[in-house]
Amino acid sequence: MGSFSIWHWLIVLLIVALVFGTKKLRNIGSDLGGAVKGFKDGMRDAQEAGTDSHKELPRSNTIDVDAKEKSGSRDAR
Repeated sequence: MGSFSIWHWLIVLLIVALVFGTKKLRNIGSDLGGAVKGFKDGMRDAQEAGTDSHKELPRSNTIDVDAKEKSGSRDAR
C-alpha cells in the first residue's frame, strides 16, 4: 500500500500530461532548470565575493545605542 508500482506512476504521468500538455511541461522543465542554474551561479558568486569582501571592508566607528542606554541605566542606580 505504501509503495507505488511503475503502472501507478505511468498513469499519474499520463494524467499530468493530459491536463497541462507536453509543451507546457517542457517549458516548466526548462524554466526550473534555468532557475537552478541561476541559483548555483549566484551562490558561487556570493561565496567568491564573500571571501574577498572580508579583507576589503573598512572598520566603522558605530555606537550601539541600546547597549549605551542599558549601561547608563545601571549607573543611575
